[in-house]
Parts: sequence; C-alpha cells; structure tokens
Amino acid sequence: METPRHPVPTVDIIIELPGGKIVLVRRKHPPPGWAIPGGFIDYGESAEAAAIREAQEETSLNVQLVELLHVYSDPTRDPRQHTIAIVFIARAEGTPHGADDAAEAAVFSEHDLPTALAFDHAQILQDYFAYKRTGRRPQYS
Repeated sequence: METPRHPVPTVDIIIELPGGKIVLVRRKHPPPGWAIPGGFIDYGESAEAAAIREAQEETSLNVQLVELLHVYSDPTRDPRQHTIAIVFIARAEGTPHGADDAAEAAVFSEHDLPTALAFDHAQILQDYFAYKRTGRRPQYS
C-alpha cells in the first residue's frame, strides 16, 4: 500500500517596519535568492506561533502579527516539495539581523526589491503592495 502524500504547511511573514519598508532575508540554503521570512510549521505548533518564531529566528525581530494576507497553495510554488504558505502581515521595530536559515536580512521598499526572489515571493509581494494601495485582497484563481 502506498503511503499517502500531503502538502506541507508553511508560514511567510511580511514584516513591516516604520516608513513603509519591509524585511527580506537572503537564503542560506537552496533554493537561492531573497525571500520573505518564513518556514515550516512544526508538529503541535499553530501557524501564528510558527510565524512569530520564524520571524525571530531569521530576522532577530520580535513581531506582532497584524493580519492574514492570503494562502498560497500552487503545487509548484516550492521546487523542493508541495507546500501551502499561510502569509501573515506583521509589524516590528528595530534593525533586522540575518540568523538561522537566513544568510542576511535587509530592509526594502516596493521600488527597490531585489530581483532574485525565491519561490513565488515576487507574486506574494506584488499582491501585498496592491493590497496596501487598494485594500483589496488577492483573488483566488
């Protein structure tokens, strides 16, 4: 009998800093590129707790979750395996420092984002900035 396979739940955290900036991390492990901080939800952990933990581990910032942006579940969004990302918007203050799976953390605005974004994070950030301008959440396709 074949063992059933299921998508793996993850969280991504768009961390807003004062002045309209957001925090991205440069990945230490493949796939390469800049990414929204985040990671896998541990067994027995809520998505909210995972988001707070991952943000702190990767950016050294203590965040306050503000709202849920959207859920991204395209089976091809992560080249390693099928993941479902629960994307939170959070706020923090301070200077981010890359740690854990992040080689570095840096602050960006909508108009100076790095071009080498990992996973589907270019789409997520496009959706986020559109939501901030219009108040309309991403639509399901």
